[in-house]
Amino acid sequence: MSDATPSSESPDFDDFTRDIADVPAVEVITTVAVHLMSAAAVNLGLAEGGEQHKDLDEARKLITALAGLVTAGAPEISNFHAAPLRDGLKSLQLAFREASLVPDAPGTGPGEKFTGPVYG
Repeated sequence: MSDATPSSESPDFDDFTRDIADVPAVEVITTVAVHLMSAAAVNLGLAEGGEQHKDLDEARKLITALAGLVTAGAPEISNFHAAPLRDGLKSLQLAFREASLVPDAPGTGPGEKFTGPVYG
């Protein structure tokens, strides 16, 4: 027998929608960027016990997505918020280059179509 009344444990999507509407865009953008950075770092093998999680193909995808987000979002979130994201992105791009057995040519590494070539 099915009860059509929502249980007290089911999420109230109206509350959720109201809550997310109260979060400033800069916070959403920076939070997503930090999650992409963290995932990329793990896939670059930079986390504790990193070699077992190293996956450069996944890292490339995450870094490219991060570069697109940071490049597109920077004018919207101000340099104060964008500068550390750009620094983190560049560090990941350089770490990717170091981790690659055959490094990409300058300008062809992950995210470089958005950021331009990254040099050490």
